[in-house]
Amino acid sequence: MHALRFAAALALLLPPLGAQAPTAGSWLRSLTLREKAAQLVMVPFYGSLPNVKTKAYRDLHALVTEVRVGGFILLNRVQRGTVLRADPHAAATFLNRMQKLSRLPLIAGGDFERGASMRVESTAAFPHAMAFGATGDPALTRALGAATAREARAMGIHWVFAPVADVNNNPDNPVIHLRAFGEDPAEVARHVRAFIEGAHSSREAPVLVTVKHFPGHGDTAEDSHYGLATVAASAERLRQVELAPFRAAIDAGVDSIMTAHVTVPALEPAGIPATVSPAILTNLLRKELGFTGLLSTDALDMRGLTRFFDPGEAAVRALEAGADLLLMPANPRAAVNAVAAAVESGRLSRQRLDDSVRKLLAAKIRLGLHERRMVNLDQIPDQLDTPEDQALAAETARRAITVIRDENGILPLKEPERACVFVLPPTRSSTLGEAFAAALAELSPKTRIETLTPQQSPEGFDVSSCGTVVAAYAAYNAAYPNGAALAGNYPALIENLASSGRPLALAALGNPYPLRHFPALPALVTFSTVALSEDAAARALLGLTPITGRLPVTLPQTP
Repeated sequence: MHALRFAAALALLLPPLGAQAPTAGSWLRSLTLREKAAQLVMVPFYGSLPNVKTKAYRDLHALVTEVRVGGFILLNRVQRGTVLRADPHAAATFLNRMQKLSRLPLIAGGDFERGASMRVESTAAFPHAMAFGATGDPALTRALGAATAREARAMGIHWVFAPVADVNNNPDNPVIHLRAFGEDPAEVARHVRAFIEGAHSSREAPVLVTVKHFPGHGDTAEDSHYGLATVAASAERLRQVELAPFRAAIDAGVDSIMTAHVTVPALEPAGIPATVSPAILTNLLRKELGFTGLLSTDALDMRGLTRFFDPGEAAVRALEAGADLLLMPANPRAAVNAVAAAVESGRLSRQRLDDSVRKLLAAKIRLGLHERRMVNLDQIPDQLDTPEDQALAAETARRAITVIRDENGILPLKEPERACVFVLPPTRSSTLGEAFAAALAELSPKTRIETLTPQQSPEGFDVSSCGTVVAAYAAYNAAYPNGAALAGNYPALIENLASSGRPLALAALGNPYPLRHFPALPALVTFSTVALSEDAAARALLGLTPITGRLPVTLPQTP
């Protein structure tokens, strides 16, 4: 009996010997109206392997077998404030299970902006995009694209929602910052093109590559996950700056572009987000820029969109605007039903729906999913975190280290054994800064190293015995509540250290933008919060490695 079930399942996954390969058109003709709508929907999974008896599994099972969604996107779970990344074997096993259940192959995606490490454990811990930008070397980014494609396909992920093509020219941007390559549109374009070329370099394991967030989310001061962001630039400035990396991506053959939940008054005076704007998605992206590939919404459950529309209306409006993929609607069933109802009422034409479905089905065939939709679990370890990946990540972290404003030559330290280094993590429980402190202690045992908390009193630090003082803040965010430079008492602490009479330098273990609050102080910057970047910062601070990075953004002085 088990053998018969296995054979029946296998028959669903592989075409009969000698059978003609399916076409997008043949698949399309086999679908009902609601099944067509469902093919446009991608729902989240969290890289775990829920027991078949749990509600979590039953819900996912129903989405595949009843709603018949087109695919999944990998997200991280948050447990007690801690982000939990997925286990690669569990994620792949889950996807294999879902593929067995689905009549048509499922397509799986992931926001792999730092390679798979953004979502998955036991993968190469690549630095953030801004670190790649700081190296000034697109060859490193090209290698990142190739490694990301390999890691993704090894786990059954076919659609890489990366790279970020936003030009981060707003120092108060709360959501893009380190995820962008920088603020120079030409440099961002070079790295975007390089990533696409690298990710497309493997014929054996092709992936879809997505640039985001169109028409640009870099010049915003609001996080569209929680509210509506606005890009207030003129249409001329948008075409010169924000759109430049997207043009480069289209020229490089990018497969997909993701929309942004931002309002752009110069392009869409109605005040609606770009995700539901025909003026932005159809007139600008499709007609003016000539993009014919897959157009994905950003997550439809984000507050930048849900404050305007319910799940069904958001889905219909996104399709009306020109989108193809409906990413993470808050209620997948409601989204499918609304799209089907819109077709039945004539609000959406059947041709409009079929055009998007045909694109997605063709992409699945192009990826080879009609021939092999499951992955070999035994081969996963050999494709993840390879020695070459580790070397690439370490080299990028090292070459990204940049020194700014060091007129007196404080950096690197001349006498590290007489230096005092204060490590400033963003919260009491944060692990940021730990790798830096550990590396420094190992490499220079005589250096005085103290890890503080934001609640630390800024008064009473005796630095009279210190030849040089270093305040090393570890921060992912660009801005803090009420416009503060850093968390808690850290700004006052740095001001007190600056007035101590001892030479003071800052080490920015992550985001460079808080440095604009301290324009008189020299600084060393990593542009990433990964442990490799902290280790590289320690080595550079001690003069053990050359410092060759360049600042990919400007740091305007705060008022």
